[in-house]
Amino acid sequence: MSVAGLKKQFYKASQLVSEKVGGAEGTKLDDDFKEMEKKVDVTSKAVTEVLTRTTEYLQPNPASRAKLTMLNTMSKIRGQVKNPGYPQSEGLLGESMIRYGKELGDESNFGDALLDAGEAMKRLAEVKDSLDIEVKQNFIDPLQNLCDKDLKEIQHHLKKLEGRRLDFDYKKKRQGKIPDEELRQALEKFEESKEIAETSMHNLLETDIEQVSQLSALVDAQVDYHRQAVQILDELAEKLKRRMKEASSRPKREYKPKPRETYDFGDADQSNGGFSCNPTPKVSASSSFRSDKPSRTPSRSICEFPPHTRCMQCDLPLSLCLLAPALT
Repeated sequence: MSVAGLKKQFYKASQLVSEKVGGAEGTKLDDDFKEMEKKVDVTSKAVTEVLTRTTEYLQPNPASRAKLTMLNTMSKIRGQVKNPGYPQSEGLLGESMIRYGKELGDESNFGDALLDAGEAMKRLAEVKDSLDIEVKQNFIDPLQNLCDKDLKEIQHHLKKLEGRRLDFDYKKKRQGKIPDEELRQALEKFEESKEIAETSMHNLLETDIEQVSQLSALVDAQVDYHRQAVQILDELAEKLKRRMKEASSRPKREYKPKPRETYDFGDADQSNGGFSCNPTPKVSASSSFRSDKPSRTPSRSICEFPPHTRCMQCDLPLSLCLLAPALT
């Protein structure tokens, strides 16, 4: 940067500090200019917000919405773009219906209905693709161009105007110390920037009919989409009603259970692999069983001891002593 450029940056910074900190007043712009600047600022915020919400409207899923940027390149090939580059939810639903409808087969009423509904959902997805492309080309792109060019250019002019105002006010406060020619040039540059910024803002606000036209294109695309969607769904509803009527008029097939298979449980040595069951031997009531264990002589009962007899170990009456059976 040249020495003159450095001096100018110093002048601007000094004037800005004196205004922000010291409370110095700078050159005031007229009310008409401020009003236009305010409207342009609101227009810029409105366009930015509407662009964001329109993208969310076209694709509510944030993950799929990221893929919408693919249209930036595809939309340049006018008339050749048929697919926005990401699957529609209607198309995914239709694919599921068709897949399971085929698995159920032609003999299933539900399977045939799924095939009809799946084809309709895929048609809805194609219509939604057309809506996305129309809105992208006729609404989003023009508004994005407005942000990237016109509004950006106005912001550039306003920023340049503010810089030249600071430079002019700094030199004006030091009138007498700065050559008059330098002060005059600063004033001319300030007025030139003000005129350019004012003209660009005026042109934007006076040609806002273009934004109205773009908004109309958005509504037209929505109307066309919903009209085609209603037509597709009406046709699907009629098909399903006919299938319901045909299914109810057909005679119902009665369920006939198959006869049960019989099994011959014969002897194990038979050729059919039957089973032989050995009868359980009967036991007569008079049958007696002898034990192989030696018989024990029953011990004497506690009650057989004299009542005053005591245990020699615990000195309790034998009738109460737990060791009494062991002592017998």
